[in-house]
Amino acid sequence: MNAGATRTHRSFATQLLAWFDRHGRKNLPWQRERTPYRVWVSEIMLQQTQVATVIPYFTAFMQRFPDIATLARSPLDEVLHHWSGLGYYARARHLHHAAQTIVAQHAGEFPQSLEAVMELPGIGRSTAGAILSLACGERHPILDGNVKRVLARHFAVDGFPGEPTISRQLWNLADACTAIDRVADYTQAIMDLGATVCVRRRPLCAACPLSESCAARITGRQDQLPAARPRRTRRSKKTCMLLAIRDGKRVLLERRPPQGIWGGLWGLPEFASADAAREWCIHELRTREVTAQRLGMLRHSFTHFDLDIEPVRVDCGVLPSVMEGERFVWYNPAAPQPIGIAAPVMTLIEAALRSPLTPTLSPEAGEREAGSFPLPLAGEGRGEGNAA
Repeated sequence: MNAGATRTHRSFATQLLAWFDRHGRKNLPWQRERTPYRVWVSEIMLQQTQVATVIPYFTAFMQRFPDIATLARSPLDEVLHHWSGLGYYARARHLHHAAQTIVAQHAGEFPQSLEAVMELPGIGRSTAGAILSLACGERHPILDGNVKRVLARHFAVDGFPGEPTISRQLWNLADACTAIDRVADYTQAIMDLGATVCVRRRPLCAACPLSESCAARITGRQDQLPAARPRRTRRSKKTCMLLAIRDGKRVLLERRPPQGIWGGLWGLPEFASADAAREWCIHELRTREVTAQRLGMLRHSFTHFDLDIEPVRVDCGVLPSVMEGERFVWYNPAAPQPIGIAAPVMTLIEAALRSPLTPTLSPEAGEREAGSFPLPLAGEGRGEGNAA
């Protein structure tokens, strides 16, 4: 690297740290007691999720799981319960698995080397670097989405950051620009700049400490950098979810497989059609007469596809036997068990229990009759990931 480039990178860090001293975020919950565990949990929660959303989840999570040992010995159901609504549930499963790995392989102490941290489930190079930098003051570059945007704009890096050659170029820049001293402050500063100033749309260039040397601002290419992901055809899937209601207050839930959409959470039993759901109730729940009702369609958007849900409500009355065990549970929202339930599923449950079952639908009918409750054709707003 030539002397001119070195001076540019040093100036980048110096200006960024000066801005951080005046404008950086320094009182977030995970900054008040900066331990590797607290920083680790916050970094995982902040993946794909905004700070304002994370804060209440982080606070509640720390109250229930104050240390690695507590998290490791807690049931996964309870961990997912505290993650419900935050989305991207693979993060919670990996967090729990990693805590158990730390207890088993590192005597309950968070590992201190980058390589050891990267071996933990759910932790890549950038997250590992951020944890060790913020919690331990070690010098490691990071390259999350915010940092990619800052570097791609400032140094005019063309191409989609997910491409290997572009990713290597950005990693080299991230390493060159990372401060020698005050590493934790620098790491927080570049993340803050990307999150609050160099934002995806309508960046606040007038407030940016790097604006005078930013190639994107100078050439008017802020909206073009970084390059967008190549377009892919968006897929859609359909499913029928059964709202089997017992005693007017309990809903049958089924544990989902550990991998895939909402993996490990409890959800509504799914079927290919409303007729299949009705027949299953007759044979498995042993209800002689099934009062069934098709409800309004619900669309939930994941990262790479849309899920169209047809909810079917079935009033099971008072059942002579209770189907429960490892796979099923009758869930009562008024006295909830500490289990993980995806937010769209909870929305369906709450709506179904609020509304009385009025006109029924025969198995042959194809339209929803008047009297069934309406559901919004939308997801959670933030959109849950489909990470396994």
